[in-house]
Amino acid sequence: MVIKNIKQLCDEAETEIETIEAPQAVKLLDEEGTQIVDIRDIRELWREGAIPGAFHAPRGMLEFWIDPESPYHKEIFALDKKFIFFCAGGLRSALATKTAQDMGLKNVAHISGGFSAWVEAGGTIEKKDKK
Repeated sequence: MVIKNIKQLCDEAETEIETIEAPQAVKLLDEEGTQIVDIRDIRELWREGAIPGAFHAPRGMLEFWIDPESPYHKEIFALDKKFIFFCAGGLRSALATKTAQDMGLKNVAHISGGFSAWVEAGGTIEKKDKK
């Protein structure tokens, strides 16, 4: 058995997925047929804010929400859209994008540098209140 660390897993994922730089992602936010997907923990959204219009899919539920045979399936993942995943810094979203791709989601990518890069690129953010 080959044991891999998180850096190796993320590096491998990056070779198999599409990566979008934050300035390009900012331009895609309002584009028809594009869905930004925030996989951060809800506490990160409360603390740092959120991208307007992004669908929140916590990383721990992603596989269950993508799989159409799962009792937890979310219809948004059955839509004909380009799904652009992001996390705080780009590591979790690289792995999430690879997993989504492996599960059959056809048009997927992730934001290099994640939410931090989005903010640096001047992307719009909104406050996310606790409910």
